[in-house]
Amino acid sequence: MSARPAPSLGWTVGRELDRLLEHRSRLGACVLLSQADSLSFRRLKDLLDETDGNLGAHLNKLKDAGYVRSTKSVVDGRPVTWFAITKPGRKKLNRHLDALDQIIHDLRNVEV
Repeated sequence: MSARPAPSLGWTVGRELDRLLEHRSRLGACVLLSQADSLSFRRLKDLLDETDGNLGAHLNKLKDAGYVRSTKSVVDGRPVTWFAITKPGRKKLNRHLDALDQIIHDLRNVEV
């Protein structure tokens, strides 16, 4: 049995993919935040089905990289942390999604 050669796809895997957005929680948070002015930590936690600690760590990575920003407020006497995507974060997200689209497009059009 001989191995088939890999198809030529015309792209380098990972060339435009953003390593920070490879984790589902970080990618999910950025996608959700791109669709809203801001979301609370609790809402992100519920939507992403994450624990406080895991989500906090992922959001901190995104904040440290400048993809998201946070603000704090008090709602009904309780502290609330709000997150929003930044302009650079939106650019990085769009570039990452475009790269994924290109990979999917290329794979669907491969002749085997």
